[in-house]
Amino acid sequence: MWTADDIPDLSGSTALVTGASSGIGLATALHLARRGAEVIMTARDRARGRVALERVRAAAPEGRVELRGLDLADLASVRAFTDDLDRPIDLLVNNAGVAMIPRRTTADGFEAQFGVNHLGHFALTGSLLPRLLAGQGARVVTVSSGAHAMGRIDFDDLGLENGYRRFGAYCRSKLANLLFALELQRLAGGKLLSLAVHPGPTATSIMRPGVFTRPVTSFMRLALKAPEKGALPSLYAATHPGVAGGTYVGPGPRALTPSPRALDEDLARRLWIVSEELTGVRFAALTSRP
Repeated sequence: MWTADDIPDLSGSTALVTGASSGIGLATALHLARRGAEVIMTARDRARGRVALERVRAAAPEGRVELRGLDLADLASVRAFTDDLDRPIDLLVNNAGVAMIPRRTTADGFEAQFGVNHLGHFALTGSLLPRLLAGQGARVVTVSSGAHAMGRIDFDDLGLENGYRRFGAYCRSKLANLLFALELQRLAGGKLLSLAVHPGPTATSIMRPGVFTRPVTSFMRLALKAPEKGALPSLYAATHPGVAGGTYVGPGPRALTPSPRALDEDLARRLWIVSEELTGVRFAALTSRP
């Protein structure tokens, strides 16, 4: 069985992990640093981020790790973040996200789960594309979920103004993550590898008060796997030398088959075009569409 001990030597590579202040993102950053990667951790909450940074530095004292602020709910923050980066990126792990929150909007007016989980990462990846293509063999790993299979995208109601359900909005955002990852691979060809992952049921900050009732939250914290195990699909997709672009990695880690909706190329193309229009970010360096 593949474990974090099987991660190859990553010396000389630079990895960027979003949402690295806790949970799966923190575990991902820690193991990448342990194996020699230079790791850029991002966090919206700088105070929590600094605590996480010190945890990684303590666990990987020889590692090169830094923290940068990034708010995926604000496209201006994404632009400022990418403008400030001055080095090639070999690995981008699109991990950050929100889940099953009450309806709210981002700084740019998008429904928050769609705006943060999908549009924020779409804009970040597109803005970082020149840095990803500056080296060879770059990878983009996007954290989706098995919940994507229950997702639906109504392009006439992207703001979910005609009815908002927390879980439905979450499933939609995870479907968008998987559609994005697979379409990115189709467009990139051999220029980079794009993969998606399903961490499986993991005890992360999604278990915060207010998402579920207290008894359900307590039960789920006991029943769910630790973030260290939830991070294995991300780490496998990010580092395994034999994994192919377009693979959807789940617990095990092992390759999973996406839902039929996630494999709908027409849906993926439409989502991509809409995402370009909403964010103003275009992946100009990739193969042009016919």
